[in-house]
Amino acid sequence: MNKMFCFQCQETSKNEGCTIKGVCGKTADVANMQDLLMYLCKGISHYTVRLRAHGVEVPEINKFITDSLFMTITNANFDIKRFVVRTHIAYEMRNAAKERLQNLGENIDDITYSGAHWVGETEEEMIDKSLEVGVLATENEDVRSLRELTIYGLKGMAAYAEHAFNLKYEDNKIYAFMQQALVDTTNDNLSADELTQLVLKTGEYGVEVMALLDAANTGSYGHPEMTKVNIGVGKNPGILISGHDLKDMEELLKQTEGMGVDIYTHSEMLPAHYYPAFKKYKHFVGNYGGSWWQQTTDFETFNGVVLFTTNCIVPPKRNATYANRVYTTGASGFEGFPHIADREEGVPKDFSALIEHAKQCEAPIEIESGEIVGGFAHNQVAALSDQVVEAVKTGAIRKFFVMGGCDGRMRGRNYYTEFAEKLPNDTVILTAGCAKYRYNKLQLGDINGIPRILDAGQCNDSYSLVKIALSLKEAFGLDDLNDLPIAYNIAWYEQKAVIVLLALLSLGVKNIHLGPTLPAFLSPNIVNVLVNNFGLSGITSVDEDMKVLLEA
Repeated sequence: MNKMFCFQCQETSKNEGCTIKGVCGKTADVANMQDLLMYLCKGISHYTVRLRAHGVEVPEINKFITDSLFMTITNANFDIKRFVVRTHIAYEMRNAAKERLQNLGENIDDITYSGAHWVGETEEEMIDKSLEVGVLATENEDVRSLRELTIYGLKGMAAYAEHAFNLKYEDNKIYAFMQQALVDTTNDNLSADELTQLVLKTGEYGVEVMALLDAANTGSYGHPEMTKVNIGVGKNPGILISGHDLKDMEELLKQTEGMGVDIYTHSEMLPAHYYPAFKKYKHFVGNYGGSWWQQTTDFETFNGVVLFTTNCIVPPKRNATYANRVYTTGASGFEGFPHIADREEGVPKDFSALIEHAKQCEAPIEIESGEIVGGFAHNQVAALSDQVVEAVKTGAIRKFFVMGGCDGRMRGRNYYTEFAEKLPNDTVILTAGCAKYRYNKLQLGDINGIPRILDAGQCNDSYSLVKIALSLKEAFGLDDLNDLPIAYNIAWYEQKAVIVLLALLSLGVKNIHLGPTLPAFLSPNIVNVLVNNFGLSGITSVDEDMKVLLEA
C-alpha cells in the first residue's frame, strides 16, 4: 500500500504521483493529514450549503475552508502539528454547523457523505482514515480527474480569496461557490458532462476572484506602474520577504522604518515594487535572487532574516546555514521555523522578533547588479494602448506571447528561456508569475519604446493578462479573443496555475500550450476532451512550437 498519494503539482514523481514522499519535500504524514483536512472541509460544506439556503452565512467557516484549501497547496505548509490542530478545529466547526442546521428544523439524514459525520479520537486514527479518503478513493480515473481538476482550481482560488480578505475585500458568492463545488465533488450521481461543466464553472469563478483581488490590491496600494527594480544590495542588515501577501509587506515595511534594516523581495514578491504605496519607503531596497527554487543558494548569501508569507518553501538541506533565520506566517509553515501569528481585528501582525533577529545579521552579499523593469499590469498597459495598437497595425508588433505561470526545478524548463531568446524581434512577451524568472533578465530590447517583456506581476496578477486581452479585443473590434494576435505558451507548477488555466478556458481561449508536462491528474480521456474542445496541447521543441504558435 502507498504511504501517500499526491499528484497535484507538475513535479510529481515520474509524472504519475508521489507515493513515499513528495518531490516538494512533504512527508507522507503531512500529505495524508492534508487529505483528511480536505475530506472534512467537504463534510462541513454539506452543512453550510444547506445553511445558506436558509439565508445563514457563517463567516468563520468561510474563512476556515478558504485558509484550509490554501494551506494544502504545493510548498505552502509542511508542519504536521498545524494540520492536526486544524483537523480538530474542523470537527468543532462541522458539529456546530450541523447543530445549527438541526435547530432550523432540517432533517440531515439524507447527508450520506462520511466526511460530514466521521470523528477520530487520536492522531493514529486520523492517519488511518486519511489513507482511505485521499485522491485514490475515487476509483474511476475520469471522474477522479475531473474532481481533482476542480479541487485544485478551488485551491488556487482560495489563495486569491485569502489575499483579498486580508485587505478587507470579500464576496460571499465566491465562498458559496467554493463550498458547493466541494460538495459536488462528493456526488457520485454527477455525470462526466456535469463534472466538466463544474470545471468550467470553477474557471468562471476564478475570473471573479482574480478581479476581486485586483480591486483589493489596486484599491489599497494604487495601480502598478512601470518601475525599475534594483537587484543589487545595500550596506544594512536585511529582511528578505518571499511569497505573495501584500498586506504582510505593508506591515513589515511600516514596522522596520527607521530601524536600520533594509527590506528586499524574493521571487513572487518582486512585483510589490511596482505599487506606488510602497515606493515611499526608503529602506525598501530592491529584489534579491531569483525564482523560488533557487532559495537554497539565495538565502545562504543573503545573510539576513527570511519571511515566508505564503507558499514556495523549499525544505532546507541539512547543511543549510540559513535555516535558523527563516520565519513563516499566514498559510505557510515548516516545522522548526518560528511562525508569526495571524493579525487580530484591527491590530497588525507583530514582526518584532524577526526584526530584532535581522539587526544581528550581516548585510547581504551582492550576487548581481543592475535593474529589472516591470509593472505592466492592465492599467499601465492601457496607458500605452495607443502605442500598442499602432504598433500592431503597422506590423511593428506581429504577435504577443502570453508566457505566464510558474517556474520549477526541472532542467526542461530551460525551454522557456530558449523560447524567449528565439522569439522574433517583432514579438512581445506578456507575463505574470514566477515563470518570468526564466527570461526577465534577458536583454530583449523594445519595440518603439514598448519593452518586449511586459511583466504584469505575480501569478495573483494574471487577471491583468485577461484584462489586456479583452482590451485589445475591444480596440480591434473583434468578436472572439482567439482572433487576437496572441499565442499562449504557459508553464505550470502548482494549483494557482490551475485556476489561471481554468479561467482562460472559461473565457473560451483556445490552443493553449501547457508545459513542461501535462498534469498527471488528467486522465487520457479528459486530456482528449481538452484537446478536442479547446485545442490544449503540451509543448514539444522550441523550434516546432514557435513555428506553430507564430502561424496560429
